[in-house]
Amino acid sequence: MGHLQYVIGLSFLIVLVYFKSSNAIKCFECNSVNDKRCSDDDIEKYKTDLETDCDSKSSPLGAESGTKYKLCRKIKQVIDFEVNGLQPESRVIRTCGWDDSQYKNKCYHRSGFGGRQEVCACEEDGCNSSSAVYASLALLIGLLAIHL
Repeated sequence: MGHLQYVIGLSFLIVLVYFKSSNAIKCFECNSVNDKRCSDDDIEKYKTDLETDCDSKSSPLGAESGTKYKLCRKIKQVIDFEVNGLQPESRVIRTCGWDDSQYKNKCYHRSGFGGRQEVCACEEDGCNSSSAVYASLALLIGLLAIHL
């Protein structure tokens, strides 16, 4: 494959990313506390029931009016021991997200008294279905650029 074909391919990917960013994102929305399907690693089979068009939701609580959801989140919470009346348990929460300041296409961990959580954020439709760490499209574009 010639240099020109790589440039055309890379340009096409950049255009796709640009147009994708202007569209609404669809994410899985559920909480395993009240819907056990949410903790299923093969959640794709529940797509019809659990996938939500995030653009149809009102502005996020605590955000400025007109704020749009920009990403999907998958949160794994573990409550290690009884605290505030909550029994030890694990839960999975999948939802639309809007604060992409520093955690876009990344996972991070938080912990506190009695519990811990892993939060992963991603920017593709349905990307919070996976149990794997989310890869950034920017990484893919970077690898293509290096290959030129």
